[in-house]
This record gives sequence, C-alpha cells and structure tokens, in this order.
Amino acid sequence: MATKASKDRTELSELDLASLVDRLRAAKQEALNLRFRSATGQLDNHSELRRVRRRIARINTLIRQREIAAAEAGK
Repeated sequence: MATKASKDRTELSELDLASLVDRLRAAKQEALNLRFRSATGQLDNHSELRRVRRRIARINTLIRQREIAAAEAGK
C-alpha cells in the first residue's frame, strides 16, 4: 500500500511548473497559518507543521530539478 507521502510525490511530479509554483505559494501560506496557530496555542496537531515543511521541500526540489534539466537541455 502506498503511503500518503508517496502519493503526494507522484501527484506533484505530474504537475507543470506554473502549478508547482501555485502549490508552493499555498503551502507557504498554510505553513504561516500553522505557525501562528502554534504560537497562540490553538494548534492541536503539531505534526502538521512538519508535514507542510516537507511538502514545501518536495515542491522546491521538483522546481529545481526542472530548472537544471532545462539548463542542461539548453546547452
């Protein structure tokens, strides 16, 4: 059975660059909201912060991989 992270990873890898940037913007906004909720004591599940940070890292990695591939194709 596939884990949620692997499903998320495959879903993200199928998106185009503009969609990845939109997802990154949304994930960063979600991380900000979670940090505020954590600081005010309203966050019940603190593992959400870790999940969102990892999603941001995955998206940044995919964007960078595509930038490198485009640069190498242009050589």
